[in-house]
Amino acid sequence: MEFDNLPQSVWQRLKTADKPIVMYGMGDGAEKIMAVFEQLGIKPAEFMASDEFVRGHSFLGYQVKKLSEIEEKYRDFIIVVCFGSSLPDVMNRLYDLAERYELYAPDVPVIGEGLFDSGYVIANEKKLGRVRKLLADEKSREVFDSIVNYKISGDIKYLRDCETPEEEAFSLLDIRSDETYVDLGAYSGDTVEKFLRLTGKKFNEIYAVEPDFKNFGKLVRRNYALGRGIFHPINAAAWSENTELEFRRSGGRNSSVSTRYGRGEVVRVQGISADSMLGDKIPTLIKLDVEGCEREALEGARKALSQHKPRLILSAYHRTEDLTDLPLLVKEMNSGYKLYLRHHPYIPAWDTNFYCI
Repeated sequence: MEFDNLPQSVWQRLKTADKPIVMYGMGDGAEKIMAVFEQLGIKPAEFMASDEFVRGHSFLGYQVKKLSEIEEKYRDFIIVVCFGSSLPDVMNRLYDLAERYELYAPDVPVIGEGLFDSGYVIANEKKLGRVRKLLADEKSREVFDSIVNYKISGDIKYLRDCETPEEEAFSLLDIRSDETYVDLGAYSGDTVEKFLRLTGKKFNEIYAVEPDFKNFGKLVRRNYALGRGIFHPINAAAWSENTELEFRRSGGRNSSVSTRYGRGEVVRVQGISADSMLGDKIPTLIKLDVEGCEREALEGARKALSQHKPRLILSAYHRTEDLTDLPLLVKEMNSGYKLYLRHHPYIPAWDTNFYCI
């Protein structure tokens, strides 16, 4: 990848736009994008939502309108997507809109500050180049280039061009019937169920860590029949050490260690390191999807990674720096890892994972 031949920044394009800017969607994503707009002096003309969500309400002082109402008012306009989805019908709707209008889905971090823009790429060119060279196959390099270009430009065509189904990535992992599986960020048990389908319910042990109490209850109820001797649910947050943490409890997938954005109640939860949890047990497969705490969760599994080299499914999209810092940390802990990068169908660049073998 040539870092001196980057696409135009989505923020620069929107700052100089001569067409009305219409924000599509509400919630945390819209608030984050509007915060960047305020810094750059960008003022949208309208907010719109999918027809089924429009009920005469307002958001951030804007009356929320239907697409048909926007089309009646403006001959042409720019659409800025402010939400995420992996649902095929929703993604197809966005791709269809992108054929008809100028459309962007700006990349803003799920957790933390700082934008992955052209300035960030230039400042971190060496680090980005190091990670790209470490990638184990050509598909990983294609995904890396597309994700970088998407993050700068906000153009969703880059995401469609590089996406692959999850099943292809699972084939890299060569999941077997004797796994000791550690699920860090187990949510309500959906990824445990996915693991059980892949193994035909044949495994050694499962450790499932989930800090949100409501999610944890669902996790236990879904999987209690596995038996206490081999299924170990832990109501805690994966962390670098055993300690107490502030946690934003949303009851959904985005519950996380307390941050500036979000709508959940802030409570105290127990943080736990994977190494202390496992004791002398040897993990063979670890999934880390812990809403921006992947670095801390990796540090908490340093002994396991350095001594036993379990295969990893590592989320790389919560923080701006995740695409570079997380794979370099894995290689620092154990240089024997091969790094694969895949993006599964999602707008924006969520479900972008490193598969470390």
